[in-house]
Amino acid sequence: MISYEDFTKLDIRVGKVLDCEEIPKSKNLLKLSVDIGEENPRIIVSGIKNWYKSDEMIGKHIIVLVNLKPRKMMGIESNGMILAADVDDAAVLLKHDEKYAEKVQPGSIIS
Repeated sequence: MISYEDFTKLDIRVGKVLDCEEIPKSKNLLKLSVDIGEENPRIIVSGIKNWYKSDEMIGKHIIVLVNLKPRKMMGIESNGMILAADVDDAAVLLKHDEKYAEKVQPGSIIS
C-alpha cells in the first residue's frame, strides 16, 4: 500500500503519438515521439512492438507516466513510460474516454 502523497508524486498525462518507428535489431521495441503538452515532444521507447505496428500508433492518444527517471534502451534515451494493461500476455494501451476526445488535449493531467 502507498499513501495518497506517494500517488501524487506520479505525473501521469495524456499524450499524442506524433511519430513512431521500429528500432533496428530490436524484437519488441518501438521508438515514439509523443506530445505531452510540453514545448518539445518526448522520445519514449516502449516494448509494444509485438502488439502494435509503428504506423498504427501515429495519432493515438495514450497515457504516459512523465516523471520517470530516463533510461537508455538500445542506445536510445527513453523519457517516460506508456501505460498499458497486461491482458493474456498482451499489452493493451490505456486511453481516455472517447466521449470527451475533443476536450482532452495532449498534456491533460491524469489524477
